[in-house]
Amino acid sequence: MKKTLMSAVAVALAMTSGVASATDTLAKIADTGTMTLGYRESSVPFSYLLADGTPAGYGFEVCKAVAESVKKELNRPDLKIEYQAVTSANRIPLIQNGTVDIECGSTTNSKKRQEAAGFGINYFGIQVTAAVNKKSGINTLRDLNGKTVAVTAGTTSVALLKAFEKKEGVRLRFLMTKDFAESMQLVAAGRADAYVIDDVLLAGQIANLPNPDDFKIIDASLSTEPYAPMFAKDDPKFKRLVDDTIRGMMDSGRLQALYETWFMKPIPPKGINLNFPMNSVTKGYFANPTSDGI
Repeated sequence: MKKTLMSAVAVALAMTSGVASATDTLAKIADTGTMTLGYRESSVPFSYLLADGTPAGYGFEVCKAVAESVKKELNRPDLKIEYQAVTSANRIPLIQNGTVDIECGSTTNSKKRQEAAGFGINYFGIQVTAAVNKKSGINTLRDLNGKTVAVTAGTTSVALLKAFEKKEGVRLRFLMTKDFAESMQLVAAGRADAYVIDDVLLAGQIANLPNPDDFKIIDASLSTEPYAPMFAKDDPKFKRLVDDTIRGMMDSGRLQALYETWFMKPIPPKGINLNFPMNSVTKGYFANPTSDGI
């Protein structure tokens, strides 16, 4: 993103001044004539690059809707919209230094992160749960008692399942794997009764199996996490605009339609359908919008 020297200095002073503690993203955008949307390159289907290099996805569409709201708020139909790739490591620093004005992807809205950045209304909620064969007879997490569960090394699934064992008085047998695909293959081959991780990741693994209709995701939760748009901390005017935009999308049915597009229909580039009906956590966010973090 190109800025004039005067604009860059103004932004830096606004962020470091002890007098003006609040950020004013709208003023910065009006001054530069540019708004920059952060995107992830491979966070399917939330924010990722299509074959032609264009950012797309459920979350990214929310970012684009916010950009349209900014144009109206500033009465700047000519406002230039730029895109900036972000990673898990640099997304918060790029928000903090003003390079990116808003990022809408698979970013978890947490109280810890709220110490460094602002968050809008949660537009998606994940559940850590299990994928099983439909013929397994497993319909609840308690049904995993005595079963073999595949878990991927480096994830929080083992700790969550250990806590679940203790709380519910059940016993599980664990099979540790190196990645998501190996874990799901163990279930597909019948060597494990279930695979436990984030439900949306399970949907992606199931969708890539040759027989996806044979499997299901249990609508229950060991843990939940909200995803929300992220922007500069201490900016009430911009937060109000973001929240009003998302709330309006929820009220009008536009966000529901976007959900159907990205989670219930074939998506580019491979035309895979995640076939992931809205879980109870996300339904709760739609029914009672909140920007609370975990």
